[in-house]
Amino acid sequence: MNPDTSALLDRAASFERSGAWGEAAVALHTAYAASVQRQDLSGILEAVVRLGHCMRLAGDPDLSSDALELACTLGELNRRDDIAGRALNGLGMLAFERGASSEATRLYAAANELGRRAGDQVLVAETEQNLGILANIRGDLDEARTRYETALRHLDVAGPARGRISALNNLGMLHLYRGELADALGYFDRALAVSLETGDVVRTAMVHVNRAELFLARGELARAREACDDGFEIFSRLNDEFHQAQALKLYGVIYRESGKLHLATIHLQRAIEIARPRDSLVEAQAQREMSRVLRLQGSNRQALEALNRSHTLFTSLQARPDLADLDKRVADLEEEFLGVVRVWGESIEAKDRYTLGHCARVADYACRIAERAGMTDRELTWFRMGAFLHDVGKTEVPEEILNKPGRLTDEERATMERHTVIGDEMLAPVEFPWDIRPMVRSHHERWDGRGYPDQLVAEAIPRSARILRLADVFDALTTARSYRAPLTPERALGIMRDDQGSFDPELFQIFLDLYDEFAPTAAEAASSVSA
Repeated sequence: MNPDTSALLDRAASFERSGAWGEAAVALHTAYAASVQRQDLSGILEAVVRLGHCMRLAGDPDLSSDALELACTLGELNRRDDIAGRALNGLGMLAFERGASSEATRLYAAANELGRRAGDQVLVAETEQNLGILANIRGDLDEARTRYETALRHLDVAGPARGRISALNNLGMLHLYRGELADALGYFDRALAVSLETGDVVRTAMVHVNRAELFLARGELARAREACDDGFEIFSRLNDEFHQAQALKLYGVIYRESGKLHLATIHLQRAIEIARPRDSLVEAQAQREMSRVLRLQGSNRQALEALNRSHTLFTSLQARPDLADLDKRVADLEEEFLGVVRVWGESIEAKDRYTLGHCARVADYACRIAERAGMTDRELTWFRMGAFLHDVGKTEVPEEILNKPGRLTDEERATMERHTVIGDEMLAPVEFPWDIRPMVRSHHERWDGRGYPDQLVAEAIPRSARILRLADVFDALTTARSYRAPLTPERALGIMRDDQGSFDPELFQIFLDLYDEFAPTAAEAASSVSA
């Protein structure tokens, strides 16, 4: 290879280490043009394959694919297995990034074979790492660990420091994911030492942020903050907003765990603002952390809004190839939804001393009716939340009306009945993944049209609200109110039979079928309230 070409390629490598992909691409173009002019085949091959990888990192997959396809063809024509293998490895990365995991696996495996045939330890190591990442995504952590360790052995023999940093970092993240924190720290410390020794600024910053996540998992908040500071300073200097957002998200968690909720809010909000147009995963994670801060501040509705945004983003990421545990993340989010909803429901009961446990019992009764009526498990999750929130509008009703021992005046009754509309309005900004608002607004509508607030008739009433009303009426009758003692389950059933024209006939029959299961719970609730 011509010395001038080598100098240009070295210059490109320096730009690559600092994350200056545009400048690196210019240097590689220049090296390619110079090599063509001198008919320097080695320089042409090296510049083209490096340019393909550089354009991928610069965010131009089309130019990257063109350069890598050319490099692969030239490598095959000139029997350069190392060049063809490096090009296939890059094409595998492009396939992975667009979600084509099977194609990525095929390309990585082919590149690995070419690397072994050429005796290219670095190429073998890189493809082993990429195959390890795919194994990690599949949830095969043992295979992932084996491949990462294999990659590290090859890199220790002949690999550049840059590759060793990635291998050590991957092993650190794998052990962190498995909860093996001491092992994770050992790998991160080794990765940091190599990155500092070689002056690889970008990887140094990444390792700092990963170490911050580790210290956070260990509850070492001061060390987590220090590591985050180190990484954030570098990313700020490089104007790398993508990685700044990841660091800001960690700052938010650190401050939340430190009890500094105002600072947590500021940093998470900034992370969300940066990530929103760039990375849905980081925004989804930051929104989830924001919801936890808002819960601690008692802002239940805002917490639900943040959770909803996180849920929407995680659900939209189903095509992402790097999210193996997406279903678990979404399920965990739904548990958090329910947790916030429970707390909010309890805040309603705290205001109305006669409704202790009402929301939980209504949710249980209603879900059993809904399940018997054919509602799916996923629908039941959100239906339960609607049941917990059905009386959320009562938080805006004066306590003297909620707890009045006698009959309400017409004006007071109108205020009380407004709770359905108020609750609907309160939940409007949340935009739940499943439509909860009709349950809140319409659970006092009657099949015969004499309910409120909209006097809906029969099937014009949302089915979820019809189910909910059965549970709500039964629990209201069998527990104490400010104006009367609780009724026995049998007496409550009699009253509901007398008024069965107010209920959906099909659903009322399901309620009757389940009555024997509900009665013991109702009797226990009545006796506990009386005591």
